[in-house]
Amino acid sequence: MITSTSNNQVKHIINLNKKAKERKSSKEFVVEGIRMVKEAPKERIVKVYVSENYYKDNEKLILDLINEDKLEIVDNTVFCKMSDTQTPQGIMAVVAMENKSLEDIVSVKNTNKDLSDDKIKAPLLICLENLQDPGNLGTIIRMAEGAGATGVIMSSNTVDVYNPKTIRSTMGSLYRVPFVYVEDFYETISKLKDLGINTYAAHLKGENVYTGPDFTKPTAFLIGNEGNGLTDKASALASSLIKIPMEGEVESLNAAIATTILSYEALRQRL
Repeated sequence: MITSTSNNQVKHIINLNKKAKERKSSKEFVVEGIRMVKEAPKERIVKVYVSENYYKDNEKLILDLINEDKLEIVDNTVFCKMSDTQTPQGIMAVVAMENKSLEDIVSVKNTNKDLSDDKIKAPLLICLENLQDPGNLGTIIRMAEGAGATGVIMSSNTVDVYNPKTIRSTMGSLYRVPFVYVEDFYETISKLKDLGINTYAAHLKGENVYTGPDFTKPTAFLIGNEGNGLTDKASALASSLIKIPMEGEVESLNAAIATTILSYEALRQRL
């Protein structure tokens, strides 16, 4: 049993929670709670950590879930120090990252079970430029699964998807929605267009209301930074600028809400 915060494994987990650099160098991240641990792909689980009390109360569940050689029992006080939450659930896991390329993302088939066969292969991509809020990113990834998106593409300066807050917000969709960071966001937009994917920029100056275009064809939505929106260069590269009509004095919507509206319109058209 781990009984000290000086333990190297404890230090590693604390650093994984706090430092993107640690996550990137080790290619590992931490998930907390029984749901996130149960849904993690078994082959990617490096180690599971449980508090002493949680193990006593859930021994059979834990041993059914994970091999003993991948299990560590932790002193209750030490476990609280390891956790990123104020009220730890008593179980966490270190999970190996999965590497995807842009080619992997673009070639993924839409497997939404509610889509008709003739529409099932059309890519539906969400492209995020410089998104900064971890909760927004997590919500978008969770929504992407529900809307049947084939993948999420992010500029290199977008917030770390393995940030603990982002992970919690995904509610497990992190494991199932393919995503990739790209060094050159503008070049990526051009590549998508070359592949025959229509790129739609959510923009206040959009010429068309979002319900107008045909999203049953290969589609990518371009979503910008929470405060500043898309850069002019990204907007100029889009096939079309689209807008979400609004009443009152509201100028724009939260990035996650806007992405949800667009993505579910695409799903509605594809059903």
